[in-house]
Amino acid sequence: MKKHLDSILERYDRVHSELARPEIASDASAAMPLLKEVKELTPLVERIRAFRGLEDQLRGAHQLLAESDTEMRELAADEVRRLEEQTRTVEEEIKLLLVPRDEADERSAILEIRAGTGGEEAALFAADLYRMYARFVERRRWKWEVISSSEAEAGGFKEVIVDVRGEGAYGVLKWESGVHRVQRVPVTEAQGRIHTSAATVAVLPEAEAQDVQIRPEDLRVQVYRASGHGGQHVNTTDSAVRITHIPSGIVVAIQDERSQIKNRARAMKILTSKLLARAREEEAARVSANRRTQVGSGDRSEKIRTYNFPQNRVTDHRVDLTLYKLDRVMEGDLDEFIEALRLADRTRRLQGVEEAAR
Repeated sequence: MKKHLDSILERYDRVHSELARPEIASDASAAMPLLKEVKELTPLVERIRAFRGLEDQLRGAHQLLAESDTEMRELAADEVRRLEEQTRTVEEEIKLLLVPRDEADERSAILEIRAGTGGEEAALFAADLYRMYARFVERRRWKWEVISSSEAEAGGFKEVIVDVRGEGAYGVLKWESGVHRVQRVPVTEAQGRIHTSAATVAVLPEAEAQDVQIRPEDLRVQVYRASGHGGQHVNTTDSAVRITHIPSGIVVAIQDERSQIKNRARAMKILTSKLLARAREEEAARVSANRRTQVGSGDRSEKIRTYNFPQNRVTDHRVDLTLYKLDRVMEGDLDEFIEALRLADRTRRLQGVEEAAR
């Protein structure tokens, strides 16, 4: 750990030296990445320096314990206990700051909800999840805009895609990716039997222009006439847009707006976020030999939570947390789950930092 902290301090000093060079100081484009690095390193460097200062004080206090004066030894013993406690606190703060930070956590998010197994009941459950997240977003005072939706004939959603705009939206909502399972008696069930169905949630960080380079020749763009239930035309122009990213095979189709231009813009926004998500997943797979050691991989096939309506019970299987307040959860009260998942993830990451420092 000492060598690692020394290297951080050395890097911090080198960056400051670079910024002091006249040719860098006069070039905003050259100075910008260095200033960003200084900003990111400063809290960590301040804690490291505080830690080193406490270590020096602690060595001095230990030396006083060897004094022959009884009163002096007692004072020194109290000082050692106080400094040891402060040193442990600062050390934990340093470990937290050393945990790799996901820059995407500060971004807005694209939220996708799709009905899974269970037919009509799955579509109704997808709509319940849609309302749950809408209320959660409202509590956070973020913005909620439906990009695309496909309603089921008996009610609910086959699929709905939402743009959640707000600082840190992705960092909060990313824990929701996976399969959500519901156990309840459907309204169409005459004999009162409990059925199990599911919906899939995917949360993507909203991509920025520089994140993904898309070549025009890699896109196949098709326009067609948007249609509603039973083949009824929403309008009589070719306003719907389907974009296929040929190298990856990702297809995005949008028909909600009457304007072809707006539909195309929305489709490109979703496509770019999907490509960013894929690149992040591939990078994570390279970094981690076993992604299943993580607190939820974000895999859409992973069953993450079960909603049991007869027992008013919700269980998150990743952290083995069960709450008997399903009614409140469906009103958007997700904070306990999110905090438990954050804590588990932070603990895992801290263990990684400690192992790397050994």
